[in-house]
Amino acid sequence: MVSRTVDLRSDTVTKPTEAMRAAMARAEVDDDVLKSDPTALRLESEMAKIMGKEAALFVPSGTMGNLISVLVHCEIRGSEVILGDNSHIHIYENGGIATIGGVHPRTVRNNGDGTMNLDLIEAAIRDPRGELVFPTTRLICLENSHANCGGRCLTVEYTDGVGKLAKKHGLKLHIDGARIFNASVALGVPVNRLVQAADSVSVCLSKGLGAPVGSVIVGSKAFITKARRMRKMLGGGMRQVGVLCAAALVAIQENIVKLEGDHENAKILADGINGIKGLHVESHLVETNIIFVDIKENSTITGEKLCKILEEHGILVLPESSSRIRIVLHHQISTADVQYTLSCFQQAMAGTFTDETGV
Repeated sequence: MVSRTVDLRSDTVTKPTEAMRAAMARAEVDDDVLKSDPTALRLESEMAKIMGKEAALFVPSGTMGNLISVLVHCEIRGSEVILGDNSHIHIYENGGIATIGGVHPRTVRNNGDGTMNLDLIEAAIRDPRGELVFPTTRLICLENSHANCGGRCLTVEYTDGVGKLAKKHGLKLHIDGARIFNASVALGVPVNRLVQAADSVSVCLSKGLGAPVGSVIVGSKAFITKARRMRKMLGGGMRQVGVLCAAALVAIQENIVKLEGDHENAKILADGINGIKGLHVESHLVETNIIFVDIKENSTITGEKLCKILEEHGILVLPESSSRIRIVLHHQISTADVQYTLSCFQQAMAGTFTDETGV
């Protein structure tokens, strides 16, 4: 019997707090498809204000938020979007922009810090003179913080540079900001300034902020009007959605301030794991709440086996490959959980567990 569980698979695994449950129970609701749900309208107004944009729209998921944003900016089938080859939109969203929207993804290599070289972005923009044979470039997408690059943060200077490049060529800029508040806190830059150059941003409410469901997309009033219609077309128009939005309001009021603690715990955990024989973490590159743990080549244990041992002792992590594990911190992971996790990693790698695992 496992005495405790420390769930580090993702920051999506958080459970609603008591304050969220209470807010959901008393939420004032109406039909959101008819734009009548007061709690949804309140959340959208608050998020637009926080992000420095004209308007906002609640959507069921970040994947839908990104899909809607790309399809609104790329209204004509056969359009093209420039995005990172290691980005969430390109890898983890079922190819929706292409299969549903007919939008062609043109990838540019992501650097280790999540950026793409500006010169390579510009080189990827199609020459309008080739419109007979090329897709038409209409959009550039960034991701901040960048999940597959270990939660690294794109600076405001870099984002402004991409925004300037987009405007130079008459393109739009969308930011997949699933963890944009993590980036804002880590960089010490107000979130509205961090996304100032963007025409649209998707913001996940159910990752670091800890709400149970949903994302918000923000942009101009004209963009959100089109996005609302696209949301309905994709089946994302819901009814008494204020029950969910009430929890999200609690999340932005109470949990943004907790992100710094998540980052501190991540750095403590990363430094500790890096000191364990057979494991390696580039702990100096841990900027937010995501850690990648590499198993050294001379180790006799695989990522899958290590995950299994840890799970048997209540530590839940995700294998990325046979030699890499991903860990994500969130506000329901305590400093005591971090220390317990370190102890379990140490014992697993040293082979000192003495229970039924035989390790």
